[in-house]
Amino acid sequence: MESLQKKLLVTGGAGFIGANFVHYWLNTYPNDKVIVLDALTYAGNKENLADLEGNNNFKFVHGNICDQDLIEQLLLSDEINTIVHFAAESHVDRSITGPDEFIETNIIGTYSLLKAAKKVWLDIPKKQGREVLAHRFHHVSTDEVYGTLEPNEPAFTEDTAYAPNSPYSASKAASDHLVRAYHHTYGLEVTTSNCSNNYGPYHFPEKLIPLIITNILQDKPLPIYGDGQQIRDWLFVEDHARGIDLVLNKGRVGENYNIGGHNEWANIDIVKLVCKLMDAQFASNTSLSAQYPNAKLAIECRSEELITYVEDRAGHDRRYAIDATKTNSELGYKPVESFESGIIKTVNWYLSNMEWWKSL
Repeated sequence: MESLQKKLLVTGGAGFIGANFVHYWLNTYPNDKVIVLDALTYAGNKENLADLEGNNNFKFVHGNICDQDLIEQLLLSDEINTIVHFAAESHVDRSITGPDEFIETNIIGTYSLLKAAKKVWLDIPKKQGREVLAHRFHHVSTDEVYGTLEPNEPAFTEDTAYAPNSPYSASKAASDHLVRAYHHTYGLEVTTSNCSNNYGPYHFPEKLIPLIITNILQDKPLPIYGDGQQIRDWLFVEDHARGIDLVLNKGRVGENYNIGGHNEWANIDIVKLVCKLMDAQFASNTSLSAQYPNAKLAIECRSEELITYVEDRAGHDRRYAIDATKTNSELGYKPVESFESGIIKTVNWYLSNMEWWKSL
């Protein structure tokens, strides 16, 4: 699709990763058109896209991916040739206490998108005797579909067998299989990427890194599940967007690509690092004490004292790690941000955007 002007439908584009992708794409390809479809549930925030209002190549549509008629209308009216599918319920804790929404959005929603794409991109042209044009359905998935790793096991590759352990990861695994099936059965031009834990601007405050930052600023406990030795591979969100860009422009149709940061950290070590960075910010910038008077321990450079160990969650996977060798060798993918540079950018963004996270 490299030579074709892209007209993208980005589902879940008002969420954390989706919004960062939309900003990245319009900055990188200002002549492409981006239509965002988002239901604006708890994690979707139209403010994440506020600076794009007035851009003639951007449009926001408030709607649900389960609405197949709406999807078909958008694909036809805006002549969409690329779907980048971020929309998903994604918080493991929520999937344990209320899995119904995860089944509805992640499985039924993806199925509705696939049916709409097949109808508009394949069925209608064939019925009318027209050529089927180049198109792409890119599905954004997660490393959690692969299950869990022991400390010394090799990282997940694209050939790792699926073994999801939570309602969230099981729903994402199901959606991955549907995307694959629509390619192999109907010829829909698809790609899938499985990414590691993202972090960066616009991250909803219930997730680990923004939760730690915002809790420190409010002098609230920093909850650590179990012993805190769960290991995750962390990826700066804009590096994820770069990876998807490469998959869309250079990836082989029908293939899966792992996008990771090669950057494994235990949860407790992440929390302690963020505490140190926050203490350093307050020590070097005296205006922060006036801006955040409730951050009492951070003002005294004692943020780590907020760490509180809590009961581990049910079925908590011990370790995730992504092997991105295929994406690197085939597409030339490599993260631009180191964890050191990315985490500092993230901390600074939350310190500078109190109104954004306070409103949530």
